[in-house]
Amino acid sequence: MNSIQLASIICLGVCTASHADAAFPTGHDELPRVVAAPDYPIPSSPLREVVYFPEKTDFALWAPSAERVELRLYDSAVSSIPSKTVELSRGGDGLWQATVSGDWKGKFYTFRTRIDGAWREETAGIFATAVGVNGDRGAIIDWQETNPVGWENDVRPDRGNPADMVVYEMHHRDFSIHPSSGIKRKGKFLALTEKGAVTVDGMPSGVDHLVELGVTHVHLLPSFDFATIDEASTNPDQYNWGYDPKNYNVPEGSYATDAFDPLVRVKEFKSMVQALHQAGIRVILDVVYNHTFSAGESAFERTVPGYFYRMRADGSFCNGSACGNETASDRPMMRKYMIESLCFWAREYHIDGFRFDLMAIHDIETMTRIRAELDKIDPTIVTYGEGWAVGELGYDETQLAYKKYAYRMPGIAAFSDDLRDALRGPFSDHYKGAFLAGLPGHEEAIKFGVAGGVFHDQVKGIPFWAGQPTQHISYVSCHDDHCLRDRLRNTLGADTPEPELIRLDKLAQTVVLTSQGVPFIYCGEELFRTKRGVGNSYNSPDSINAIDWSHKKTYHDLFAYYREMIAIRRAHPAFYLGDAARVRRHLEFLDTGESNVVAFQLKDVRTYDSVDRIVVVFNSKATEANVAIPSGAYRVYVKDGVANHDGLENFTGDKVTVAPRSALILMAEPSF
Repeated sequence: MNSIQLASIICLGVCTASHADAAFPTGHDELPRVVAAPDYPIPSSPLREVVYFPEKTDFALWAPSAERVELRLYDSAVSSIPSKTVELSRGGDGLWQATVSGDWKGKFYTFRTRIDGAWREETAGIFATAVGVNGDRGAIIDWQETNPVGWENDVRPDRGNPADMVVYEMHHRDFSIHPSSGIKRKGKFLALTEKGAVTVDGMPSGVDHLVELGVTHVHLLPSFDFATIDEASTNPDQYNWGYDPKNYNVPEGSYATDAFDPLVRVKEFKSMVQALHQAGIRVILDVVYNHTFSAGESAFERTVPGYFYRMRADGSFCNGSACGNETASDRPMMRKYMIESLCFWAREYHIDGFRFDLMAIHDIETMTRIRAELDKIDPTIVTYGEGWAVGELGYDETQLAYKKYAYRMPGIAAFSDDLRDALRGPFSDHYKGAFLAGLPGHEEAIKFGVAGGVFHDQVKGIPFWAGQPTQHISYVSCHDDHCLRDRLRNTLGADTPEPELIRLDKLAQTVVLTSQGVPFIYCGEELFRTKRGVGNSYNSPDSINAIDWSHKKTYHDLFAYYREMIAIRRAHPAFYLGDAARVRRHLEFLDTGESNVVAFQLKDVRTYDSVDRIVVVFNSKATEANVAIPSGAYRVYVKDGVANHDGLENFTGDKVTVAPRSALILMAEPSF
């Protein structure tokens, strides 16, 4: 297996493992094997490696262990010979600095360091913010030229309540590349700027589809400059999820219409954010600070060897990412780097949230400082991540951002593999089912998910870990592992009739969308997407990964169900109370008396909602379920695979019959 495969296969995303699967040091006895951080001076000012002026450009590089630092200036990103070479001078706080007179806009640069008598390979710097093709050289640009028209007026859509979120995870290429999408700039940032795009059947696609669906946040898979796509290649079929970082602070060139022009990728990324904001949708960026594509070839290691990664005494890299290295967030400069990188994306690109890959590799102190600094910019910027790692870590696990310590990290959420696995089955066995497959014993974990991961005295045997329900990301599928349709077929059998799979698909997302946590939906699930049985599709062709937009007509009933369920949730704040004490006060689970049936009521919620009571029942059995409910007059909003935010019919009584493999939602309205 080559390094590209290793980096991409293991470090994939949400489903790679749960914290329970990971091996980590059990205590301080393990830690002497890890080399202590060098005590280097840390600059108090922000990391700004290049500052352009028409009459000069200032350069700086943090390289405290270097004996010499050299700046090389190039006329293009692919020139073989530098047009000018400049020696940097050692300054304070480990910085090396130089000022080069003249107008260098449009030119390119690299740094290289001499350490222990040997010159290291060139890099674009550790904090490059503009680069040439393939990110090997930094670019000197005028940032005022990167702003699309009206950028100064771009504002975040009003999403002040973190509980009122419906997150939609997408890969740029998956979303728009299919011929049926009706999108012109397929696979590019600009695909999300095209209003009026329609499918081959004349139905809204692209950003109009997102508005129609009703999601509030788009979660973009890695969109920074990653290593495994050759941006200079004319091969149109290159694909990768992007969990192989190269330059953290630059948009990926393969998603731009011109990867050779450094301004284009920046301006088009901003145009994408601006268009989504204008559509009322916020933007979350998937960030991968836990490892780099290559340690030895990275700007980190070439600039300050032995500092940015956790390393063992024998000189090898710790490997909690299972990608060959793990970064050392606990070290002051790496912590500073992460904080300033995130703040750069939030300020320069108006990003509204961040999803942290393998968040448990990062220490709790760093994560809480990140939250505090983002709060200074805008407290509505959201932060969540994977509360696990996948290898043996080089740090004390009690100080790391594992899901089980979420209560110690206010304002930071984690993915609930508890709810995911209770619904569809364990990550470790792609053919083993759970609640959706009609297997008993998963009811408490479903209840745990409904309660948003907070302590609730009616949930037994599932340790709570969320301090608040907004720290619980509720989901059943994501980019990593099988999509929901394929997983259901795996667990129920290849001969399962499609209508049964669709019924269970609806049931699964009803659980997600009625939970007190933050609902998270994988792109294309509303169109019954399939990856043709491939789970680990990190570099699979478009025939596996692309969203077939003709499905919107074929499976319009399913799309309509998703749309109506999202509308129902967003119209009824009782589904997102946003506070653990409120959840315990108003959420009551009902005794169903049988396996594979979960029921609850949200009672006395008129303070927050337009209704007095909401009753929800999930039935994953292949037969009807009869459930006793509080007696009253209700309006039915979801029944037998049909949802309508205006309601379907009225009902009066104290016992309901729930159709097989379906959900029932009733609401007691004041007028009744």
